Amino acid sequence: MSYTGWILMTASLVGLSCGFIGVLLILRRMAMMADAISHTVLLGIVVAYLVTRELSGVHMLIGAVAAGLLTSLFVQWLHARGVQQEASIGVVFTALFAIGVVLIATQVGNAHLDIQHTLMGEITFIPWELMELPWIGEVPEAVFLLSLVLITILVAILAFYKEWKITSFDPALAASLGIPVVLMHYVFMSLVSITTVAAFDAVGAIMVVAMLITPAAAAYLWTDRLLLMMGLSGLFGVLSAFMGYYIALWLDTSISGSMAFSTGIVFMVSFLFSPRYGLAARLVRPVDVEM
Repeated sequence: MSYTGWILMTASLVGLSCGFIGVLLILRRMAMMADAISHTVLLGIVVAYLVTRELSGVHMLIGAVAAGLLTSLFVQWLHARGVQQEASIGVVFTALFAIGVVLIATQVGNAHLDIQHTLMGEITFIPWELMELPWIGEVPEAVFLLSLVLITILVAILAFYKEWKITSFDPALAASLGIPVVLMHYVFMSLVSITTVAAFDAVGAIMVVAMLITPAAAAYLWTDRLLLMMGLSGLFGVLSAFMGYYIALWLDTSISGSMAFSTGIVFMVSFLFSPRYGLAARLVRPVDVEM
């Protein structure tokens, strides 16, 4: 596959993974948790590096997932004690991210782990970091990891589709039916953390947040059916990846930043022209007049 092909495949895998998970985040009204986790995983990555002194390996994934779960646990703990959920997310997000930044500045040193790389990523390096797979040959490490994450997300969603649906729309009903709502919540937070850290190194925090929230918000404007909403969200993520890449080539600018910008374009088109909840549809829809 060509250099461009690997970049587009990587970005498309991010769009699909984040798109599917993002729908559940939107429905659970936890969109800002995506922003929080995409930044606080930095703390887990830095701590994992300080323990092992290696910048790659499964320990990075373990550290990032642990940081994501820690974020969720602290947010829930503060919220249960009367702090508004938005405020809880803001406090935990800024505190844990700041600790990660301080550790990078004071402890990590010249380990090629910096704030700019964390925020923006560098997707153009993806085709050069290769690994050998049996019967397939050389593929970028990021493509292999993101493919595993996408498969994991699909299996988790399809295996527990009814549980995700009920716990997202009516947690009280789910609890009354014997569904372990708390366990499902932390499994979901683990999926968000895994998705975030898998995309973190390749595309940076900004694109992760954009892909987790914006395509799902756009899909929400088109349909009320959960499965179709997930499919549209994944499709919008892939569309944004392709649009962003060619916008970046045209303007000679950041690829990840352009892809994040493209998710905003997709959302605005949906906001204006979606047949169900779009602004244009609302303007032309006849108004019922009570007699």
